[in-house]
Amino acid sequence: MTTTIIGFPRIGENRELKFNTEKYWRNEISETELLDFAKDLRLKHWQLIKQAGIDEIPSNDFSFFDTTLDTAYLFNIIPDAAQKLDLSKLDRYFALARGYQGEKGDLKALPMKKWYNTNYHYLVPQFTKTTDIKLNDDKIFNEYQEAKNAGIQTRPVIVGPFTLLSLSEFHDVTTNDFVDKLVKVYQEVFEKLSDQGASWIQLDEPELVKDVTGDKKSLFENIYQRLLQNKSNLKVLVQTYFGDVRDVYQDLINLNIEGIGLDFHEGRKTTQLVQSGFPDDKILFAGVVNGKNIWRNHYQKTIDLINSLPVKNLVISTSCSLLHVPFTIENETFTPEIKQHFAFAKEKLSELSDLQAILDGKTDLIAKNQQLFDQQRVQPNESVRKRVASLTADSFIRHPSLKERATIQKQEFQLPLLPTTTIGSFPQTKAVKKIRAQFRHQEISQNEYDEFIANHIKEWLDWQEKIGIDVLVHGEFERNDMVEYFGQNLDGYLFSKNGWVQSYGTRGVKPPIIWGDVARNKPITVKWSKFAQSQTDKIVKGMLTGPVTILNWSFPREDISIKDSTIQIALAIQDEVLDLEKNGIKIIQIDEAALREKLPLRKTDWYSEYLDWAIPAFRLVHSKVQPTTQIHTHMCYSEFTDIIPAIQNMDADVISFEASRSNLEILDALQKENFQLQVGPGVYDIHSPRIPSVEEIKTTIHKILQKVPQEKVWINPDCGLKTRGIKEAKASVENLTTAAKEVREELLIHDRN
Repeated sequence: MTTTIIGFPRIGENRELKFNTEKYWRNEISETELLDFAKDLRLKHWQLIKQAGIDEIPSNDFSFFDTTLDTAYLFNIIPDAAQKLDLSKLDRYFALARGYQGEKGDLKALPMKKWYNTNYHYLVPQFTKTTDIKLNDDKIFNEYQEAKNAGIQTRPVIVGPFTLLSLSEFHDVTTNDFVDKLVKVYQEVFEKLSDQGASWIQLDEPELVKDVTGDKKSLFENIYQRLLQNKSNLKVLVQTYFGDVRDVYQDLINLNIEGIGLDFHEGRKTTQLVQSGFPDDKILFAGVVNGKNIWRNHYQKTIDLINSLPVKNLVISTSCSLLHVPFTIENETFTPEIKQHFAFAKEKLSELSDLQAILDGKTDLIAKNQQLFDQQRVQPNESVRKRVASLTADSFIRHPSLKERATIQKQEFQLPLLPTTTIGSFPQTKAVKKIRAQFRHQEISQNEYDEFIANHIKEWLDWQEKIGIDVLVHGEFERNDMVEYFGQNLDGYLFSKNGWVQSYGTRGVKPPIIWGDVARNKPITVKWSKFAQSQTDKIVKGMLTGPVTILNWSFPREDISIKDSTIQIALAIQDEVLDLEKNGIKIIQIDEAALREKLPLRKTDWYSEYLDWAIPAFRLVHSKVQPTTQIHTHMCYSEFTDIIPAIQNMDADVISFEASRSNLEILDALQKENFQLQVGPGVYDIHSPRIPSVEEIKTTIHKILQKVPQEKVWINPDCGLKTRGIKEAKASVENLTTAAKEVREELLIHDRN
């Protein structure tokens, strides 16, 4: 019996990777200094994992930005435009991730999407007719050698070929055009690692937990039949996570591989599949410690599960990579009574070692662990429970109909054709962050804090009016994070001090923890929304985060269902919506950026397990507003094309969504489904520092108008602007506004003629 993990947080205990990478981007440190720092960080993490008693340690799970991008870069799956940039390997890599605009050229960043059902984002590889697959980088080999030189034998990790092809985009080519070359280059990796002395390689294949039938199953079988013909003496672990492998279980256990990694947390049928039979000549890497949530493992339940498996060779593992949880609980200031319930990444290493010790006979560890689960952790909020119980079917329905509301709102607002707006937030400068920190630490008074925020809001309102934006926002300068801010103002939440989790690149989030029943006991956003509206005759949107996103971007409870938690949150946000309406806020945006994140990966489970309650939860939030109140929502960086009917069923009036990085592909789905809501497809990518030109944005707008009726189109960026600098944010939005005005005039001239 041995232990392992699938991957480890690469950002560092105190987000060291983020800060050093951003220093490099600002030219404050050299490339050599960044690379040396990363090497030291990797060694520190390997040593930590080894000292925790983990037997088998992964390598190449480190990344400066994203491991899918790393894999594409390794195999030279790099667009021609990036190949032509006269940049170092590292800078070309960052250009693919962030875009590039400078004297050496202009490059848009690769599309970015959510990594399955998580808040992590991956960069989408692009295959074209000129894609020349070959080994292009030494990262996986260098990192294996680094660990070996330090006396640590590791198992190199790489995105598997089936998942890599499944997540990629193909332009004028097909998947089958690249199978042979991709298999060959993976075999080159096998050979090279074998020559270095590696014993194992881990191929991450989360795509196998989705619906794998028909052509997809044939592709999987074709790839692995060829791939395993030459393993170069390496033992192969096919690692899955985020679900079960019911469609390919028999295929997996019959493959010429040595290890199979399965998720026993999100894999609803995993236990049943293994109990149906598992070959004695293979090793089961059993993901029994939850890699996505922060609650302590219930040892007795886990031991009972392990003992129920008819498996001869077993490795105890995490259900997925630990990059989805914070680094360690050690740096937190929770009371011991609270802290004992949590296990972050470092603590999960200890849990794996404990489970191994229990199976080796040290059963006294069970008793102490059991005490956590025998006590009542939190008192229920009876008023919240009664309110949820009193809901009826009509509680989730808004009247009158969408079509009737559209007529009423058109008359009410008198907005021009192609109205312009932004998604909500403006740059969170050092000054803004500093003033919030000073107020939080009681270094300044409430009046001093309020004066700063008020002046900032007025400054940005004046700028928006000056450039001619039609519907304004107040900028959200009082908010640290779109979920944490609300959690801090709701009962039932706890907050870590250093619980950062990587979202994409150097961008981290600090998910709050749902500790108990959720309720709102005072207004949250009314003060600053009301103030902003008082400063202008134009409409200023109220900005809220929706209940599904608040749930999905928090660490949820495990003692009640996520459905019940979400309905509690929805009622709290409903109270906020009605207070905003009472205070004169006529347009309210309720962001559901994370709607898709807990969507089951199998389409057959979408409605029965998620959408049948997630969509009504959103409707509950706005079901009581007046028809003159316009409800907006926003979604970003997920694949929404296949859930358009569900999105329409949210019954918002306007939806804005990320579209620029995905080449507006969602528009075809909207057109196909006869989408009725007004829409604001993002006309430029805010996650890249490059500034789009007026002509570029006009071209995008014209593409939108080919798919969506002009009277239903809003013009906006694809996401909030909090992560951008002031100069680039203002230049981009000014170009957006100019482009919208020019296209609007063109349309009016066309109509007059």
